[in-house]
Amino acid sequence: MYRYVKSFFGDKNKENTEISKEALLERPLPTHVAIIMDGNGRWATKRGLPRSAGHRAGMETLKKIVETSLDLGLKHLTVYAFSTENWKRPREEINSLMHLLVEYIDKELNKLKDNGVCIRTLGHIEELPEKAVISVKKAIKDTQENSKLYLQIALNYGSRREIIDAVKVIAIETAAGKIKSEDIEENIIEKYLYTAGLPDPDLMIRTSGEMRLSNFLLWQSAYTEFWSTPVLWPDFTQNLLYEAIYEYQHRKRRLGGI
Repeated sequence: MYRYVKSFFGDKNKENTEISKEALLERPLPTHVAIIMDGNGRWATKRGLPRSAGHRAGMETLKKIVETSLDLGLKHLTVYAFSTENWKRPREEINSLMHLLVEYIDKELNKLKDNGVCIRTLGHIEELPEKAVISVKKAIKDTQENSKLYLQIALNYGSRREIIDAVKVIAIETAAGKIKSEDIEENIIEKYLYTAGLPDPDLMIRTSGEMRLSNFLLWQSAYTEFWSTPVLWPDFTQNLLYEAIYEYQHRKRRLGGI
């Protein structure tokens, strides 16, 4: 079977054969994979369905990709679930998304816990509806001892806000004499980001063919490898994840060097 995948940069199409798990395991896997799960609404619209149906289908895809990540032995998976800009969407759609979040946690938490998934969040979850906050905090608490797969869910997340929050804290601590201004370097800033302690993403996947970061992990993605597909998120499959990882494994990462 052949599949056409669009590179993140440019319009050149690349022909890819289906990749096996065994082929992936012949080379080092990315330590941290980040995904911008885009296209739920368009998927539903194409089928004459409400946007909420697209978000529900997208949640099923997320479940499968978490299972695949566990099966492969990936260590870190970060998914962009709800951005600070998503509050601009219709209230009905936001309510549907929050209901789905609670439903997903309630149905999947025991399975995630039993399979060694540690759930973390990035963003200001305290601004979510009360039921969502309670469910998310329970998921974090119940899985905090797990270490097979660290699943970061970006909820009410915006990278610019993350950087601003870090700068504010650094400014306060500098004024208090806890940090010397001459000591402020990358490692200091990283310490105050929401992702403190996490490795930067090795691979960033975006579905639906869009070619932008959308305010996601701006600092952390300085040397991340990007991979984009025109496939909408609900149609994203294990095979496409394999293809993204396979291409990552065959790129030369120079990280600014020769």
